[in-house]
Amino acid sequence: MTQPSAIVFDLGKVLVDFDYSIAADRIAARSKLPVDTARFFSEHAEMLFRYEVGLTSTPEFFEQMRGVSGFTGSAAEFGNVFADIFTPIQPMIDLHAGLRRRGFPTYIFSNTNELAIGHIRERFPFFRNFDGYILSYAHGAMKPDPKFYDVVERQIRRAGKEILYLDDRPENVAAGAARGWHAVLHETPEKTAAALRQFDSLGV
Repeated sequence: MTQPSAIVFDLGKVLVDFDYSIAADRIAARSKLPVDTARFFSEHAEMLFRYEVGLTSTPEFFEQMRGVSGFTGSAAEFGNVFADIFTPIQPMIDLHAGLRRRGFPTYIFSNTNELAIGHIRERFPFFRNFDGYILSYAHGAMKPDPKFYDVVERQIRRAGKEILYLDDRPENVAAGAARGWHAVLHETPEKTAAALRQFDSLGV
């Protein structure tokens, strides 16, 4: 079996868990308009999508969210309310640290937004320990769009079986596998660690 020489990690639900209902509850608590917290972000999914592919700036996104919710706080307060929804998945962070100690280059490949990344970079020290970051809002595309996977291959200068890719979304994993990547569907840290043990070079 061809051994990978670089590991590409999804971020949400792989290295950090998240819950948008936390943000919806906090927005509702500071809003003038009625907010259905259970459906708030699904009702405004197009706004979030445009923000996460960089078609909307952070100030524009704040104004849009304020418009649909009547949020009464400042832009900085909204940023904290919106982005403070993450908790670390420690076994996966430890797995990443072990791969780094063994000399493997690692990368983040994520559908995400500027507020979320700013918060994670500030709050979670592990996030600084990657060789590169391929983020949807910076490249105008989201997984599983093939052109976003092209960006990964160009940035890390690898392709096919040189890449080991971990993601929790089946459609994203399938898109990586279609390019010949070693693609692993992340379900639990234990299952992912077991999947990585098939690669002798990783030493997991």
